[in-house]
Amino acid sequence: MSSPGGSQVRKMRFSSFVRKVLLEVPSPTEQDWPQDDEKDFAFKDSEQELESLPQPYRMINKMVNLLFDQAWEVIMKRDALREAEHSRVQPTIYLPLVESKLNKMPNCMAVSQDYVFIGGAKGFSIYNLYDAKRLYIWEKLKVDVTSIWAADLGSEILIAPVDETGIARLFYFCKDGLFLIKAINEVDDTSKQTTCLKTEISHGGDFAGFLLQGAGEIWLDVYRLPKESWLKEVEHPQLAINPKKKVRQLQLNTPDSVTSDNLEMDINICFRGDIKLSLPVHIMKIKPPKPVTGTTFKSPLEVFAKIEDCYGLGSGQNHFIKDTQWEQQEAIFKALFKKYLDGEWGEERLSMATFHFLLPGRVTTMPADVKGPSGVACVLGIHWTGNHNFFLYSLNRTLKDKADPEGVWPCAAPIAVSRLSCCCSYLVLACEDGVLTLWDLAEGFPLGVVALPKGCSCQSVHFLKYYLVHQGQNVYPEGPLKSHMKCVVLCTDSSVHLVTARGTQEPTISVLVERPVKYLDEAICAVAPVPALPGMVLTFSRNGSVQLMDVAKPQIICAFAPPRTYHLAVPWTPMFVVSLHRPCFLLRGDHPDEIESDDAKDIQNSIFCFNLEAYPLLENICNLCTVPQPDMTDSTAFAQVLPLEKRCENFLQERKGSPGFRLVKKKDCLPVAIFSSSRLSCPPAFWILRFCKTVFG
Repeated sequence: MSSPGGSQVRKMRFSSFVRKVLLEVPSPTEQDWPQDDEKDFAFKDSEQELESLPQPYRMINKMVNLLFDQAWEVIMKRDALREAEHSRVQPTIYLPLVESKLNKMPNCMAVSQDYVFIGGAKGFSIYNLYDAKRLYIWEKLKVDVTSIWAADLGSEILIAPVDETGIARLFYFCKDGLFLIKAINEVDDTSKQTTCLKTEISHGGDFAGFLLQGAGEIWLDVYRLPKESWLKEVEHPQLAINPKKKVRQLQLNTPDSVTSDNLEMDINICFRGDIKLSLPVHIMKIKPPKPVTGTTFKSPLEVFAKIEDCYGLGSGQNHFIKDTQWEQQEAIFKALFKKYLDGEWGEERLSMATFHFLLPGRVTTMPADVKGPSGVACVLGIHWTGNHNFFLYSLNRTLKDKADPEGVWPCAAPIAVSRLSCCCSYLVLACEDGVLTLWDLAEGFPLGVVALPKGCSCQSVHFLKYYLVHQGQNVYPEGPLKSHMKCVVLCTDSSVHLVTARGTQEPTISVLVERPVKYLDEAICAVAPVPALPGMVLTFSRNGSVQLMDVAKPQIICAFAPPRTYHLAVPWTPMFVVSLHRPCFLLRGDHPDEIESDDAKDIQNSIFCFNLEAYPLLENICNLCTVPQPDMTDSTAFAQVLPLEKRCENFLQERKGSPGFRLVKKKDCLPVAIFSSSRLSCPPAFWILRFCKTVFG
């Protein structure tokens, strides 16, 4: 058996020429030496004894040598990784400032205004975002809450928890009470029970959609929410009092009390079960589009007669293609791509839906005969799994009306991901082929189309509030901007990209994080923007690390981690939530002993709050994140984000004293430049081109 070092550290094999005949003492002179014949010598290996081992010892020797070689390679790789890890610059790690200890496993979180809603065993709890005080706990279920949504209604909050059985409920939360509005899909017959897969509430809380599944079907139920009636019924409870129910104040139980000393219960909030609020109004039921099959029409005129007012035009349902043509096309397709289709087919994906409530704009307009307040959703946009079309449904309808789409946006490939910005002005449609279409819904035109690098497929899209870089620091311009958007795209290969679009200019895409090759455990599995910090996003990796990235540079600013006694049990699907208005986020930490413990009472879980304002590296960023409008006007760095009228005025004011220029400005009109070609140092075309470049970019 060879040395433990294997073949790489194996001793050099010594070889010698051994003469076949007996050795003699040579004569003193070289002339008397005999003429040696090469045949008299034979090459002999010093390790020939090992090669001549009988089986199975020779095979065992080779296996052991191979094992040592592989072990040595692993040792060398680990040493190289260790040296590279020591040479890398590690970011500053900050610990949480507030900890909320829970004696029950939290399953989901949502944040709205200054409140945190945590779903868990038999219900959900309401906490204060800053001091981690538990304000109220609602535990009236026999099962756990698995998901929860919260929508800001201004001074009130709409809460939508979903339990393990798939039942969705609507709650109305105000400062002094919690009101149960309705269990959306709860039925008396359990055999007819449906499951809620997804919930979405419109901006402002005027509409809500619930994606339901049951009896082998899936559909979307859309409700109109009477939030004005709720406000009146809460202010004047005598109008909605239910005499059969009484007010139930919060009852503290010892097992449910908070273990931390700094978490004291505030009993000012109570569950008002005696007040019955107005129920949501069911206005629409949308089912997935039917598969495209052969036509049943006999003439093209019947096809056009089927389309009323161009509704549904582009969906592919009304056509004049016969079954035989479909069969011929399918046969040709299978013949061309036979080698790719011979493999086993996977199970058919469940048809899921992604839907958004769109505000009125140049693309989605309110009917002329409908009058409503501004900022209320008027159109529902939806796409289904594996479908190329993005359907638009008007929300100005009742349940008796036929649920046909008013518009269809066909795409070249099936839509994989869609995202609507928080201001509801921008929409991104990402197809399965890696192509992203950027829409400006407010102005009514596409900002552009970009393609991800080859082999990349979109996993999620996250909008960033448009920021500018001024003196090396990211800042928000004061006031709204038109046709300016930035978004971060997380791909399935864990690469991260930044997409920027501005007006009529071609959108750009840049790589923020490459696909990991050496450090696979550093693959990013989740991304979350921090709206309170310009150009900052949180990245969550598979190894449990949480880092804050500046996408403008791009570089890591700092990192966050729970205390050493806690960790992320499932780092590839972390449970976190980021505040929309405050520079803070919450992260669930799991105790290492909870997995090995069989007793639920022994499990210790915590929700950690990271207040970004309190950390030294982020203090200046939080304080100086907005540029006033006068500074934007005076600085040339912000010229491109100014309104068109302001850019024209600034350009003409700068040329006011130039030879040949005369600035004329009338009341309520834009300034007009009049120039004389004889006095200009350059041709008029030069100044016109310079004007267009300065104003339009």
